[in-house]
Amino acid sequence: MLKNSFFKTIAFLLFIVLFNSCDKEFNVVGEDLIGDNSFDILKSEYPVVAYNQKLGPIQSNNLKTNPLGVYDNPSFGTTNANFVTQLALVSANPTFDSSAKIKSVVLTIPYFSTKTKTDENGNGTYVLDSIYGPDKAKMKLSVYESGYFMRDLDPEEQFSQPQKYFNNQFSDFNQAKIGAALNDGTNKAENLEFFFDPAEHVVKTTNSSGTEVTTRTPPGMKLNLNNDFFLNKIIKAPAGSLTDNTAFKNYFRGLFFNIETIGNPGNMAMLDFGDGKITVTYTETINSVATDKTLVLNLSGHTVSLLDQSNTNANYTSATTEANVDKVKGDPNLYLKGGEGSMSILKLFSSTDNHGYELTDAPNGVSDELDDMRRNKYLINEASLTFNLNSDAMGTSYVPQRIYLYDFKNSQILVDYMETSVVSSNIKNSKFIFGGILFKRSATDGGGSYYKFRITDHIRNLVKYKDSTNVDLGLVVTEDISKSSFYTLRDKAGFPLKVPMASVMNPLGSIVFGNNIPTDDKNYNKRLKFEIYYTKPN
Repeated sequence: MLKNSFFKTIAFLLFIVLFNSCDKEFNVVGEDLIGDNSFDILKSEYPVVAYNQKLGPIQSNNLKTNPLGVYDNPSFGTTNANFVTQLALVSANPTFDSSAKIKSVVLTIPYFSTKTKTDENGNGTYVLDSIYGPDKAKMKLSVYESGYFMRDLDPEEQFSQPQKYFNNQFSDFNQAKIGAALNDGTNKAENLEFFFDPAEHVVKTTNSSGTEVTTRTPPGMKLNLNNDFFLNKIIKAPAGSLTDNTAFKNYFRGLFFNIETIGNPGNMAMLDFGDGKITVTYTETINSVATDKTLVLNLSGHTVSLLDQSNTNANYTSATTEANVDKVKGDPNLYLKGGEGSMSILKLFSSTDNHGYELTDAPNGVSDELDDMRRNKYLINEASLTFNLNSDAMGTSYVPQRIYLYDFKNSQILVDYMETSVVSSNIKNSKFIFGGILFKRSATDGGGSYYKFRITDHIRNLVKYKDSTNVDLGLVVTEDISKSSFYTLRDKAGFPLKVPMASVMNPLGSIVFGNNIPTDDKNYNKRLKFEIYYTKPN
């Protein structure tokens, strides 16, 4: 009995130790041991150069989440986000009786939301997530039939690669839209004065026994579309048009969502259009009996996020203009903007190269600092990059909750990205130890917000393997840390050629301090820091 209790106690203590090791500051391994000569753990701050890189039009098709709306970002400029999607029949080759008449056509797209309370009558109160700009800002929303056929394969690649679509193709889709807006009902909240409504949808119906039934669904876009259009387009479709989704997507090429401000600041929300659908409710009268039926179209297939940038902030424009970027000494502020925005490129260690692996060797194209670490066989305990948020430059702008660091040269993840820690139910906090999450310091620690990356394994490999390359690193905002694929810029001859796909999804921007800050500047201590804890072997 006592033995069993002892092991339970040991297990509990181990759990506490492991839990505390995953706190949000991810304490540096060995940090508390500094000064203990038996370990001889040392800490050094190494040089790093970081500079801005503007990004041009970028691939933006088939993203998991997409922005819709208009957001006036004081630190960067205005982003207008429109959207195009194909449609798909849930049940292919439907048949309709000649008596079929449409009762309603409803487009629904759920919002990201959190229920905060439920009253005594069962009514829920929700808060919308991932929404930016003034609360309930009204805009003009028009949903059109799209006449632009989105191919599966790219003819410029001999039909061997998927077709790419880019964020700056608004005019292509706008010119191809067909007819008037389909959301043409009398309720202005569905068109001329649309806003992202946090209210839950409550529908009351009466069942066959005469009992009232109340159905509640979380907040979401709910638009009544034109009945006559869908009667002619679907119920009276030409023969063969609805046979399968290949034929259907050529016949009905999708929907074009166009949103505009109406003289006031707009609002922008992140949406998973893939969870959206169109429900067509119609009646058929057979043998004098009217029967209600439904046909469902999913918002499924190819999609394109159309992101237009305007009213660009002068400081942002200046900092990302190539002539103003200092690729040798680095920039004082790094502007990270999603979509057709900007990123930062980092060079670890100094460019000093007076000798090779041995002090007597000729220069070898490797930083002397890295050669010294390799020759002395340093054991890397911890390596990190810390980026402090420039709160003054950000002002009232929304701050992205996460940024992303990757191998810029090869357009691939870092080895540290492979860790799989999760410390909460929020999937956005996965890969917690790798980092990039926005944290706030306490007042006793100097205050302010920062992002921090653990790149221990990356540095270990650089030190351990003499033939490994000290590649440049890329830094971007990200909407989803789990997405590691890369998207192509439209300019095939420009630089860079690819950026992380998840950065395209995020319409926000973050300004962090770079490395090139004068020692007499009040923000000198907030400069970008590259720190390594290491052990020298005896």
